[in-house]
Amino acid sequence: MAVDRRGREMRRHISQIEARRELERAQGKRRRKDSTTAGIAAAAVLAVALALQVFWFSSNPTAAQMDVLEDAPGVAETAQATSTANSSNIPDPSIAAGKMFRGTLSTSVGDIGVQLDGSEAPQAVAVFTSLAGEGFFEGRTCHRLTTADTMGVLQCGSLNGDGAGDPSYQWGPVENTPEDGVYPAGTIAVARGAATDSNGTQFFIVYKDSRIPQNTGGYTIMGSVTSGLDVVRQVAETGVEGGGVDGTPATPVTIDSLTLQ
Repeated sequence: MAVDRRGREMRRHISQIEARRELERAQGKRRRKDSTTAGIAAAAVLAVALALQVFWFSSNPTAAQMDVLEDAPGVAETAQATSTANSSNIPDPSIAAGKMFRGTLSTSVGDIGVQLDGSEAPQAVAVFTSLAGEGFFEGRTCHRLTTADTMGVLQCGSLNGDGAGDPSYQWGPVENTPEDGVYPAGTIAVARGAATDSNGTQFFIVYKDSRIPQNTGGYTIMGSVTSGLDVVRQVAETGVEGGGVDGTPATPVTIDSLTLQ
């Protein structure tokens, strides 16, 4: 009887050991699974963050984050990107230096009189007068409207209408940018990405006095509106699709032509 009892105790002890080992194996599998899931989640969060960063930088003029737009509608980078040479197809600034160009930006919501000053921003004006002469702006859209308390702009000229820049058409430098960050109503300025030599084909019209921090170099003021600023203000009054203060204009705006003389 004593032998049987010891045998039963031994078998029970062995069963307990095996049960603990099985529990430890199951917990180990669960920990490995949780670690893998956490790694995947972290990678997904990083991918989304990078995608948002690319979106904001390519959809300038300000690349401001939505949650800080009201207080600081400026570029949010902590460092400048390395400067590079202009693309080979960028026109020479000499074709606009010292010259004033006047004309009309015809849009689906009305005409806007404009003037571009080659004395203040020869490289920018050379670019935009050349693009206008090639008919580049015909059919382009104004894809972004900002209606923040401290900034009101309508941005136009994206190659594909999605706010992304054209990597084969980038240039610099920034010219004629205000040290105090004040862009008066009627200002026509050049949109860019993170670096000061990432100007392209996009521009923005300031429809109310605005302040844009200059911590990453500012934006080139190349001209001004001479008539029709009320056209832009009417677009601003209808706001942004889905609400908010920055996004696609609720009133679609398409450029019919930009003529300059």
